[in-house]
Amino acid sequence: MNRALEPRQIDRLIQAATLVRDQAYAPHSHFYVGAALLMEDGEIVVGCNVENASYSMCLCAERVAAAAAISKGYRLWKGIAVASVGGVSPCGACRQFLSEFGLELPVVITDVIDGSYKIRSLKQLLPEAFDGSLLPTHA
Repeated sequence: MNRALEPRQIDRLIQAATLVRDQAYAPHSHFYVGAALLMEDGEIVVGCNVENASYSMCLCAERVAAAAAISKGYRLWKGIAVASVGGVSPCGACRQFLSEFGLELPVVITDVIDGSYKIRSLKQLLPEAFDGSLLPTHA
C-alpha cells in the first residue's frame, strides 16, 4: 500500500483540518485543534478537540476524527493532518491510538498561523509502539 501523499491530498487535508478547528470546544484552554483523516477512497473525515472542566475527560481532535472514521466503517487511512497554532504534533495517547491502524500513516502537522507544515510517519513519532503482538494469547 502506497503511503505517500500527493500535494493535492496534503492541501485538502490541511484545509479540512483548519476548517474543522473552528468547531473545537475549548473553553478552558482556548487551544483549538482540528484533524482530518484521508480515507483510501478519497473521503475526508474530520474531528476537533472537545474539552471538559475535568481535563482528563478531554478528547483530542485526532481521536475524534479516528472514532468518526471507525464509526463509518473505515479501517484503512491514507493520511492525517493536524492543524493548530504552533503546529503541534499528536500527543502520546493519540499516537498510540492511531498506531492501531498502521504505523506508516503519514501525519501532516500544520501551523494555522503561517501555513507551514511538516510530514512525519506515525512510526517516526512513535518508534516503539505497543501493539497486539505484545498481548498474551488467549488460552
